[in-house]
Amino acid sequence: MEFEKVVAVKVSSLNDLARMAATIVSMGQSTYILRYADEGKTVYGLLAVFRDYYKYYGLPMFYYHIAEGEERGENYLLLRSDEAGENVVMAKGPRPGWITVPIIDVEKPPEFLPRSLR
Repeated sequence: MEFEKVVAVKVSSLNDLARMAATIVSMGQSTYILRYADEGKTVYGLLAVFRDYYKYYGLPMFYYHIAEGEERGENYLLLRSDEAGENVVMAKGPRPGWITVPIIDVEKPPEFLPRSLR
């Protein structure tokens, strides 16, 4: 089966990806971050839809960050923002008072990603 490709957007940091995910969660929508290994690096990504893109109902987007080395173990990305600033951590479980986004490990990148990310 041939899939239409999503538009891939590389963010500057894992904090940027966490902030985007937290925004989605705080609006009442569920979301998750995909994680997979790629040539000794770890890719973290978030699927989203850019709504009302010209005549289309929505443009599928994959926002991603690439980390050096293969990272596993922590299953959640947590974000807390207060007057002291923004705090993003990876953890084995949720924490009270933090926005929690699950990280889902996949064996290989989804077929709908552009080749440069597969």
